[in-house]
This record gives sequence, C-alpha cells and structure tokens, in this order.
Amino acid sequence: MSTPTVLVTGGAGFVGSHTCLALAQGGFLPVAFDDLSNGHREHVRWGPLEVGDIRDGTRLDAVFAAHRPVAVLHFAARIEVGESVKDPGAFFDTNVGGTITLIEATRRAGVDAMVFSSTCATFGDPVVLPMDETHPQAPLNPYGRSKLMVEQMLADYGRYVGFRSAVMRYFNAAGADPEGRIGEWHEPETHAIPLAIQVALGRRSHFTILGDDYPTPDGTAMRDYVHVLDLADAHVAALRRLLEGGGSDAYNLGSGTGTTVRQLVDGVGRVAGRPLPVEVAPRRSGDAPILVGDNAKARRDLNWVPTRDFDAILSSAWRWHREHDERMHGGGVAI
Repeated sequence: MSTPTVLVTGGAGFVGSHTCLALAQGGFLPVAFDDLSNGHREHVRWGPLEVGDIRDGTRLDAVFAAHRPVAVLHFAARIEVGESVKDPGAFFDTNVGGTITLIEATRRAGVDAMVFSSTCATFGDPVVLPMDETHPQAPLNPYGRSKLMVEQMLADYGRYVGFRSAVMRYFNAAGADPEGRIGEWHEPETHAIPLAIQVALGRRSHFTILGDDYPTPDGTAMRDYVHVLDLADAHVAALRRLLEGGGSDAYNLGSGTGTTVRQLVDGVGRVAGRPLPVEVAPRRSGDAPILVGDNAKARRDLNWVPTRDFDAILSSAWRWHREHDERMHGGGVAI
C-alpha cells in the first residue's frame, strides 16, 4: 500500500515543519507548500518542498495535480500580532483571502478534509479560565480576527458543501525537536522564548517585558506554552479522525497551565546558567492579560494530551538555539 500524501501549507515554518516530522513518523508523506517568506528551506526534511503562495490558485492546482494529497494541513499565515495592528489589510489578504483560494483549490482537486491552524487569539480577553471551546470569541487584534473569519468560513463550507475541517486553536507553540534538527527560527524574531534565549546567548542586550501591571501574580502577562511536537501530534490525530470520516470540529490545544513572562525569563536564565538583564516597557496594544487553555475536548475526541512540560520546552529550545547560533555566528558573543 502506498504512503498517503498530505499537503502542508507553511510546511517550512515552525509548527508546520515539526508537524511534517510527526506526519512522517505517522506513516504519511508530507509535501510542504511554502513561499519561504518566514519558513526555511533547510527545515523541509521529511518530504518534498513546493515553493508557492496560497493566494496563487494556478500554482496550487499544479501542486495538487502533481502530488494528489488525501488532505491538507493549513499553517501558512501571517502571525505577528503587532504587525497585524499596523497593517491589517496584509493579514486579511493572506490569512482570509489566501485561505479561500486554498479551500477552492482543495475542492477542485476532489479533497474534502483540512486541518486548520487557528489560535487562542480568536477568543480575546478571557471570560472564564481555563478557556474551552465554548468560550466567547471576541478577538483583540486583526490577526485573531483573520483567524476567526477563517473558522467561520470553514463552518459554512462544512454546513453547505460538505467540506470537513478540524480547527486547531492552540495557545503558545514553543520548544524544538529534541534531536536538534529543526527549531523556532523567525526573522525578525518576535516570540518570547527565542528572544529570551538570544539575550542569554549575548545576541541582545536585554529582554523587554511588555507591561508589568497585569492582574497576574507578578504583574506580567501569562500564557499557556505547549511543546511544538505535542501540537504536531494533535494535528496528526485530527487528520486521522477526518480521514476516518469524522465531521468538522474545533479543539483548544492548551496545557491548562499558565506561565508568566517573568517565570519564562527566570526559566531561560536557569537553563542558560545566568540571569537575564530585563527592562520593562508599556503594554503592547492587543495583548490579553491571561490566556490558558482547557484541552478536555481534544483529550476526549483525539486522545491527545501534552506530554512535554515547560522544562522540556525550555531545554529543547535552548539546545536548538545554542547550536543554531554556533552555526550562524561561529559561537562568538555579541553584546
């Protein structure tokens, strides 16, 4: 029996590339489709790479015809919350418009199943904690709103034309492949753990805490960090459910445990062996004080529960970034 192929948009990116690893381990051939604006060619290691833009229907048609995937895992998107506030049109163009183009190409190819990478940013400020799938959705920024629009579109595609989807709302993806093959690599970097590690490596002078007046135990924002390979496992489980005939549904992929920014900085200092210099700046527009997820539904339907704790997240991230820094900079220190 031939290995089933799946198309992974954004497959050269952080979560997409780790999901390609999990797919290969699970008996699938992942075909990464990526424009390489944020992804990295060297992170496509478990299947072919097709370079293209999800807004290009003709290119998508050619890729579907060449590889004949049984399903699509859709990660390709603009993701920087701060940038979405500055340039909302670009986010709606790629995240909403590009997804419409992708769905229509998927349907033209006769494929009716998609796993969609969504976000807890669709919820906005928490009304109850931890946040389950019934939590009101009131995004605080254009990024979260663009993802909610796609969720709503997918619901209509399912309701009216039978296009089935699994919406994966995850909280903060973090960590890296423990074997050091791939990790979190953004240019420019905007994510908290890599930024803190860059400080520990001497590539930044200090870590900036955006707001220390939140209603949390230490005043800094609290987030729910989930190891990227745990997220990848959830996507594979959702894919299997769709391929077995399961209907559309949505899942919150959190650990149920919150970590504040100060706890994160202290944790990186522990794995690095030295405390990090910190400066405090005002809150960033569009940030919620606390985001922590309830994963009971994913545990029930997908038999999924995160197996890697925050220490495992930090240790795997530290290893990958330290080795990546040595490859990129020869191990020198710049302060």
